[in-house]
Amino acid sequence: MSKLNLKIPPAILVLIIGFLMWLVAVNFATISIPAMYRYTGFALLLAVGALIIALGGLRFKSASTTVNPLAPESSSALVTSGIYKYSRNPMYIGFLLMLIGWCVFLSSVFALALCAVYVGYMNRFQIEPEEQALETIFGAEYVNYKAQVRRWL
Repeated sequence: MSKLNLKIPPAILVLIIGFLMWLVAVNFATISIPAMYRYTGFALLLAVGALIIALGGLRFKSASTTVNPLAPESSSALVTSGIYKYSRNPMYIGFLLMLIGWCVFLSSVFALALCAVYVGYMNRFQIEPEEQALETIFGAEYVNYKAQVRRWL
């Protein structure tokens, strides 16, 4: 197991990636997007991302299970309803939408490449360890859920 597994909280990773995007945007060419579209795109993606995160968190709360991404072994219930019928990781999708919105605001195609870094990091160092823990806790129930619902979308 890598030392990076479950070490950086996803929200902190989003802030780090967002900062790196800003650095890319100020140091490399940007594209011309009219301000109205930049602000509207940013606001919409930010709002949709936040809504998806909230829906996921509320579903965990209603199931009385942990929402702590650093301690999946503390899960007391397998949440498969609501937004979790469509994605096993809707909160991470919400963060990704926020990062894409930030790219729109920054008008930086190059910064968009860091969204791929986010997805790759999350798959390897966050989601895979979570899946291992959930499979240990919930066994066949989680394996069946994984077979029915995609990791992202």
